[in-house]
Amino acid sequence: MAFEAYAARSHDKMKEVLMDPTAEGPAIHYYMIRGGSKKRNITVWEAGTVGGEYIKTYGHYHVGDLDETYWIIQGEGIALLQKMVVEGGESQPDRIEEFKAISVKAGDSVYMPPGHGHLVVNTGAQWLVTADDSPVLGAEDSASMPGHADYEAVKKMRGFAYYVVEKDGKPVLVSNKLYKEVQKKDFGGIPVIEN
Repeated sequence: MAFEAYAARSHDKMKEVLMDPTAEGPAIHYYMIRGGSKKRNITVWEAGTVGGEYIKTYGHYHVGDLDETYWIIQGEGIALLQKMVVEGGESQPDRIEEFKAISVKAGDSVYMPPGHGHLVVNTGAQWLVTADDSPVLGAEDSASMPGHADYEAVKKMRGFAYYVVEKDGKPVLVSNKLYKEVQKKDFGGIPVIEN
């Protein structure tokens, strides 16, 4: 079976991690072409909001000691990074050791360190387009849900520790009530609403 490089993330799949899973949204939230660390991966986000929340990637944690860099080709957005608390060798999905929000625009790059989950949000009025160097493992790997990524912890918590929501035409961070603890927070100057 040959590797299919193209995948798209549908609204039905994204409902698992939306602040409001009942909100209407576009049929496809974002498009991916996987080329791996040699060719790079390209991701293109739709613009707009779903129930007030800006369109984002699903989010995942890397399996193993992988890092990743995103290069912003077009548009503007916010990258969210978070690292789970580890106790007794077990990751705690509802407890976050470190959360960081980074505003990005065309020409910027953002580094995703090992052990951190990440997602990227399109806060602009146009397509957000990025390239990244995340690996693709071969023909048996999925372009939609690659084998190096753990999506289950994000799904369990219905998203990251904060959602990026439009308020008065600007992005704000709204806390996800399912998380018990976020120890270290760096909001990057983005306003925050704690619920």
